[in-house]
Amino acid sequence: MAVSTAARELHLKRGEFIIAVHLGLVRVSAQRGEGSPRVHREEIERLRERDGFPDVLRERVRAVGTAEGARLIGVSAGRFTKLARAGCFTPITFYLNRYRAVVWLYLAEELAGFAAREPLLLTGRSPAWVRDRLEGGADRRARNWRVRRVERLMALTDDPWARAAVLAGMLDPLRVAELIDEPSERAHLAGIRPEPVLAPTVPPHAQDTMARLMRAEEPEEALRRQADLIAEVDRARRVRPVPRTDADRRGHGPGHRLADEDERGPGRRAATTDQSVQAIRPALETETETESDTNTEAGPARAPAFSLTPAPLAASATDSLGTSKRKRKRERERRHVPERVSGTTARATSVRAVLARLRLRGLTSRRPHR
Repeated sequence: MAVSTAARELHLKRGEFIIAVHLGLVRVSAQRGEGSPRVHREEIERLRERDGFPDVLRERVRAVGTAEGARLIGVSAGRFTKLARAGCFTPITFYLNRYRAVVWLYLAEELAGFAAREPLLLTGRSPAWVRDRLEGGADRRARNWRVRRVERLMALTDDPWARAAVLAGMLDPLRVAELIDEPSERAHLAGIRPEPVLAPTVPPHAQDTMARLMRAEEPEEALRRQADLIAEVDRARRVRPVPRTDADRRGHGPGHRLADEDERGPGRRAATTDQSVQAIRPALETETETESDTNTEAGPARAPAFSLTPAPLAASATDSLGTSKRKRKRERERRHVPERVSGTTARATSVRAVLARLRLRGLTSRRPHR
């Protein structure tokens, strides 16, 4: 049956039903990409047959705010907030008010247990560790809520990749890219990341607030989650490696060594289908190294030099050239080639002229000078 129908059958409001699912009191069948979650009739009958239904179930999922929680444990609202900020008890869920402020809710059952275990925290002067945390500006409500959420999601699966995906969802994507430099692994984690079957309802304009709550931003918490992610990914690689993709072989990702260098050797250029470029490549690389050794001037890198002269013109074409055309040709060459240049530079200049005619200037090496 649908979730809304199951909630009515169990005499629960939507928020109470979400808490029941989060606590594992109600089992819901839901798979990624298979539509809305469903509840089996047998699960409803199992819960309805328990003693004290529905009061016992509703009491276990009852959530209270600051004012009601303070009355429940017999303290002021201010002291209740201080205890919550110090991490004495953990929120179960939250909602955003009209000012987009986070309003935390707590399980009434857990608050009653806390009051029974820690009566000294409810009266008198607060302990030193509570005062130190509050004076340092600590607020552990969001952190404790994230811990509870992550522990619940990780308890639902034994797959190491799925567990790693839960941890990756708590970190900034750039940080995940630094820790996991294989694009195929990052894509796999994003594709299998388990999500809560039901989550608190958040309006579209408050999605950024929800995203901040989901992410571990405190340095200590972030470092711990990063260490957990690395350990979980290492275990997942040993159990079931993720097949590498073309992006992995191209070396996309921070800190990733190019697979092309592993296969062809560093500095070697990729092959091209242009046969003319293939023919001149050996001379191109040799003369480029010579020019890099001899040139020490700063500035943009020059085109590589190699021995290549254009084919001589036919006799009839040579005879047809007039004196004025020969002069213009000599003037153009004189402008491009200085009178006193080294042999290497002269060859480089002549080669650039040839490549300009062949329109292959863009295929020349761009290796910088020393």
